[in-house]
Amino acid sequence: MSTAETAADVLSSVATLSKEDLLHDYRLGWESRHASLAGRKEVFMGKAKFGIFGDGKEVPQLAMARAFRAGDWRAGYYRDQTFMLAIGELTLQQYFAQLYAHADVEAEPSTAGRAMNGHFGTRHLDEDGNFKNLAESKNSSADISPTGGQMPRLVGLAYASKLFRQNPELHQFSQFSVNGNEVAFGTIGNASTSEGMFFEAINAAGVLQIPMLVSVWDDHYGISVPAEYQTTKQNISEILKGFQREGEGQDGFEIFRVRGWDYVALIDTYQRAAEVCRTQHVPVLIHVQEVTQPQGHSTSGSHERYKSKDRLSWEEEHDCLRKMREWLLQEGHASEEELTQIENEAKETVKVARTAAWSAFFNPIKEEATEVVALLNRLVKETGTENKLHELVEPLEHNPAPIRADLVRTVRRALRAVRGTRSAARRDLQNWLEQALAENSDRYNSYLFSQSEEAIGNIEEVKAEFAADAHQVDGREVLQACFDANFQRDPRIFAIGEDVGRIGDVNQAFAGLQEKFGELRVTDTGIRECTIVGQGIGAAMRGLRPITEIQYLDYLLYAIQILSDDVACLQYRTKGGQKAPLIVRTRGHRLEGIWHSGSPIQMILGAIRGMHLCVPRNMTQAAGFYNTLLRSDEPAIVIECLNGYRLKEQIPSNVGEFTLPLGQPETLKKGDDLTIVTYGSMCRIVLDAAKQLAEVGISVEVIDVQTLLPFDVDHVIADSLQRTNRVLFADEDVPGGGTAYMMQQVVDEQQAYRFLDSQPRCLAAQAHRPPYGSDGDYFSKPNAEDVFDTVYEMLQEADPKRFPAIY
Repeated sequence: MSTAETAADVLSSVATLSKEDLLHDYRLGWESRHASLAGRKEVFMGKAKFGIFGDGKEVPQLAMARAFRAGDWRAGYYRDQTFMLAIGELTLQQYFAQLYAHADVEAEPSTAGRAMNGHFGTRHLDEDGNFKNLAESKNSSADISPTGGQMPRLVGLAYASKLFRQNPELHQFSQFSVNGNEVAFGTIGNASTSEGMFFEAINAAGVLQIPMLVSVWDDHYGISVPAEYQTTKQNISEILKGFQREGEGQDGFEIFRVRGWDYVALIDTYQRAAEVCRTQHVPVLIHVQEVTQPQGHSTSGSHERYKSKDRLSWEEEHDCLRKMREWLLQEGHASEEELTQIENEAKETVKVARTAAWSAFFNPIKEEATEVVALLNRLVKETGTENKLHELVEPLEHNPAPIRADLVRTVRRALRAVRGTRSAARRDLQNWLEQALAENSDRYNSYLFSQSEEAIGNIEEVKAEFAADAHQVDGREVLQACFDANFQRDPRIFAIGEDVGRIGDVNQAFAGLQEKFGELRVTDTGIRECTIVGQGIGAAMRGLRPITEIQYLDYLLYAIQILSDDVACLQYRTKGGQKAPLIVRTRGHRLEGIWHSGSPIQMILGAIRGMHLCVPRNMTQAAGFYNTLLRSDEPAIVIECLNGYRLKEQIPSNVGEFTLPLGQPETLKKGDDLTIVTYGSMCRIVLDAAKQLAEVGISVEVIDVQTLLPFDVDHVIADSLQRTNRVLFADEDVPGGGTAYMMQQVVDEQQAYRFLDSQPRCLAAQAHRPPYGSDGDYFSKPNAEDVFDTVYEMLQEADPKRFPAIY
């Protein structure tokens, strides 16, 4: 176990710092501390809704910042404000703008007011949505709140450095890396190391041997729960001893311990740790112990409720800024008067920044409120007082701190009160409301997806072409040819997953590609779905194009949290400041048994808004989607049909070039009596049923939606219902799952209820998972006979004479 304890060690790095450097750090530490103290007061005054702060961690973060270079990356948690200030990627005014939820990307560039305070990120994209030169900037991936959720992405950020270093084909992409010389810094609280994601990420980093430097801020608590309930032996570095490498050149971690109030030791530790990480590509863990948290966990309560008097006294004595002050005085680097002046100036600096941030946030809203009150008073004057409109105006007029919701709420209720009347003031108020709703839609609802030239909707469709003598092959061979062509086209593309490498995945779509393109391009991983996806997220943020495989759709549950909380909302929570065009490849639907026949579509649809969801019926369609996605900058999940790899298809002659647009259903069979809407493996079952229905005189139209996100952007299904007037939605999810989603999209969103002569019906699987065996599949999931009977019942209701009861 490496330590930073000896006087000889600790003096080596700090000796390179001048007095100006030392006092700069001290000043910055106090500016951050006063920002935390002021932030708490702002919450209690009602000017902000919630606060969580980085007090107590100032000195360790100052040391970390001194080891952080241009091109490096951070994946942190919500107490890293001092670090962000120290690397120059956060100003105090921006800090308070985030606390106030200022929905302006210029005022609050990390999240444009969309994330609560303490969630930081740098803007990696230009105004057109293209990557900036990330090798020349200090980069912070956008924070998320779920504890430990930063760790999977951290693996990917560090893994990208390994690829940039070891793959010569990537050396040309100098805007993303300087030959892999970048370190990925991660931060996490001691209690969050209890999360499975932490241990999975640590193990993955040790296996991969990547430049990942993790700092554990150990203040002994997780909110009110002390370390004895959190960590075996109450010491995360102690229980990770087995990861310590045995010597240079050996696999494993370097592990350092250092006290969070010891400025000199911290400077030395971070310098040495970062150098090992950067030059040797060895993962490093720094256990920063004896950290304090002067204001407790957050504004939601006081730590005096659960910390003993002795603990509170110890924390006061070991406050890192107090200890740094003592050291500066002891070593003669500054006088008492100099340090007191710095502390007072820091407090004033924070006050000025706070005032400026509040003014920039509140003044425009106050101006809007003044405008609204004037419009409302005009409306009262023109329409009279009998409608009690004046009762709405007065509260807004005397509200000392209105928010935009107050304005819009009042205007909507006012217009409700004067409905049916005509006046110029009413028209002006309607115009104001229309503009306000549009502006607030941009503030709060925009950038769920990319708006760049590489957005999905901007990828040109290229039709598949087939040679006249094209022969039939297994579906897996179509995918294999597609991946082969794309790997040749773009060296940034790589694939990782369980069994992807040597055997070419369990269904052979990558067969032979590792041998052809090398282990760095087609790579096996351990059984660790969460960090497989995280490895892809981080690499995609750094300009690479990962395909991350989840072997079966059922196992997506291991990764759904990080997909939902991280990549799916990345564009949104940064308002277009960051992107990660990750492709998650998986397979599902029909096979065998409870854990290999998954169709949890409802769960996926609800969790991954911000990603696309492709559900191709065969491997040619899947190839078309991969070709599109690998040219786009948006993330997606592609669910291949488990039972389709051995079915025969033709390979397009332009297998790596043809593209399929997303959100465009395909009509597989024309019909007149009823429309069946489905996707994936159900397409074959529905087409079988359609043949059987034709034998009894029923003509059905079969539509494959192809993608669920986006869904039928041109309303093809509504057009079909306008002719057939009846609809059946069929899939393999549980009742009320994917079928209910499709029905809502068609009947509600497309307003196709207008064309229906019968109740729309849904045909789904049973509420339980399918048992093992062919009979288990037949009696659990929709089959051709189920489709036949459901359609027949719908037609029987309309024409019982023509279609008499079967049973």
